[in-house]
Amino acid sequence: MKLHELRPAKGSKKRRKRVGRGIAAGQGKTAGRGTKGQKARSGGSLPPYFEGGQLPLVRRLPFARGVGFRDPWRVRFTPVNLDRLDPERFPAGSEVSPETLAEARIIKRADELVVILGRGEIDRPLTFKAHRFSASARAKIEAAGGTVVELPWQRGGRRTR
Repeated sequence: MKLHELRPAKGSKKRRKRVGRGIAAGQGKTAGRGTKGQKARSGGSLPPYFEGGQLPLVRRLPFARGVGFRDPWRVRFTPVNLDRLDPERFPAGSEVSPETLAEARIIKRADELVVILGRGEIDRPLTFKAHRFSASARAKIEAAGGTVVELPWQRGGRRTR
């Protein structure tokens, strides 16, 4: 087989139907649109929910409350669990803050609001600086000899996600 012998498979290429090109073409006169009426006219297409002027179903049903609702004022904290803190990256006596977490690529940006959660164990004293702590995380940090410093934050701060 040579390049000039290449052809599409038989029957794979179908010619476009040219409507409204005379009686002999088979789709002449009304061009498959039927006779008269709104849908026979040019520009006579209707939206899929149109029901002839009757109040459409989408407007008759009550709003689906809560589905897809996003509270614009919700403050979103970026969670960080204790098991994410690598002993090599955070040795005993080091500080865990939004800046150091961003450097370690545990969170994306240093200006995110951070909450420390208690999944995992901690075996070394660390100084934690975050905007919020879960009760279990606070207990585990203090049991390991570490300290907890809660950073101030306000509602107008940067929201994540």
